[in-house]
Amino acid sequence: MTSPFSDLRQTPIPIAAVLWLGVVAVALASRPVLPVDETRYLAVAWEMWSRGDFVLPTLNGEAYSHKPPLLFWIIHAGWAVFGVNEWWPRLVAPLFGLGALFLTAELARRLWPERRDVASAASLILMASGFWAMFTTLTMFDMILAFFALLGLLGILDAWRHGGWRGWAILGAAIGFGLLTKGPAIALHVLPVALLAPLWGGRLEGAGRVRPGWGAWYGGIVLALVLGLAMVLAWAVPAGDKGGAAFRDAIFWGQTAGRVVDSFAHGRPWWWYLAMTPPLLAPLIFWPGLWRSLGRRAVGFGDGGLRVCLCWFGPAFLAFTAISGKQLHYLLPIFPALALALARFLTAPDEETSVVRRDLAVPGAIVAFVGLAILAVDVATPYLDLPSWVNNLTLWWALIALGAGITAAVVPLAGLTARLAMLASLSAALVVTVHLVARPALSAVMDLGSLSVRLGAWEREGLPLAHYGKYHGQFHFLGRLSKPLAIIGDGEVADWVRRNPRGKIVTYHRRVPDRAQPDFVQPFRAMTIAVWDVALVKTDLDLVKRPK
Repeated sequence: MTSPFSDLRQTPIPIAAVLWLGVVAVALASRPVLPVDETRYLAVAWEMWSRGDFVLPTLNGEAYSHKPPLLFWIIHAGWAVFGVNEWWPRLVAPLFGLGALFLTAELARRLWPERRDVASAASLILMASGFWAMFTTLTMFDMILAFFALLGLLGILDAWRHGGWRGWAILGAAIGFGLLTKGPAIALHVLPVALLAPLWGGRLEGAGRVRPGWGAWYGGIVLALVLGLAMVLAWAVPAGDKGGAAFRDAIFWGQTAGRVVDSFAHGRPWWWYLAMTPPLLAPLIFWPGLWRSLGRRAVGFGDGGLRVCLCWFGPAFLAFTAISGKQLHYLLPIFPALALALARFLTAPDEETSVVRRDLAVPGAIVAFVGLAILAVDVATPYLDLPSWVNNLTLWWALIALGAGITAAVVPLAGLTARLAMLASLSAALVVTVHLVARPALSAVMDLGSLSVRLGAWEREGLPLAHYGKYHGQFHFLGRLSKPLAIIGDGEVADWVRRNPRGKIVTYHRRVPDRAQPDFVQPFRAMTIAVWDVALVKTDLDLVKRPK
């Protein structure tokens, strides 16, 4: 039977791409560079650029081993063309997110060549996940890793269907670039699929070639690994020589072992991903049509494409569950596997699903309720003990979510294209609403631009700068600082003040001491940043101490 969703064959990826453009444009226009992650990555890129050293990443003058350099190199490439700016670094990861939409569609075409409707459905499902839509706006490594994971899987399928060296070269390049993006994590996304080829290879639609000899197949995997390792070692060896023994240990072993054995950060219980994954699919998960498709079981796991998705999602998800360190964005590279599987279920032949329905009433009502709840904050503020930053919200932007939700709930739609496009629009409306509502609050408590510029001016005047407590590089790029900030603690304040009779100290307070006047005050999250002149601190060392 021909699928009733043949309209998808005429609807390429641009629907998802237009929604991507909308959410990214609003994010770049309305949100500052967010500390501490985004400001840290821009600081590392800036220090490499300003030193003219494109081998050893540094943060505040110290070797930075937490991430490999590919993101920083891409930022440098843009700066070489456009000059040093803020917009290019913030656009890099989102552009890889856009590329991931196209690669997801292409992977669907390779997995199900007789069912071209799956491709467009998969890209729309990704954008219909608020999690994916939000994180596609952020400067982080996981969206880049998702792109290279998809590229590696395309290489695996090319090697299976056509043989020869091309597929293995693509896989090797994807592994290499993945290693240069976020280290060994790329292996979780591509190697299980390649190694488990006997489970899916013979069941793919239109396989197009005789089953390969398994010796040659696994030899190809080894060659791809060698190529990928050669790519990362071409950077890691000279970087290790420049960074010293501690840096070498961190990039070759320490970071990976730390996350696997006992995470030094973000430690969470084993069940955390199981509990958090379903909400990440909102508003898609509230659509009854999705559950009807899954309940019909019109597609079984004898389907080779679904087996590929399972071999991709399953081992990676289990590994992330077992690892102590857990963050939501670690799941981004396996979300395309989930989108592909759901797209295959949704496009299974079923004449009933072509009927005109208002079955987006539930997700529409939920999104409308979110918009209404935001609008109601102004009414509820006098009666609730809300944080002070709530007063900075521009609540009327919530009309976007309210309007989108009502539209989805009341407009009857026929065909999968229209329904998924509406769900993706709901997701985009939520992301846009969050950014525009929060814009003034983010500017008030997260925008470190003015303070960073002031620190840069003091540095150029020749004043030494110190930072009380751990420093994440949040001022270096925004202030174009060229020297490291001195890091001082309780026992080091007196000595630093004695050695630097002129200078400034950056401190953090829940309440700034009122017995003296700092040179600069900046709200930051739930605290306040103050910059103190050394002359004041010299007479009262307790000014810079953070209350317990």
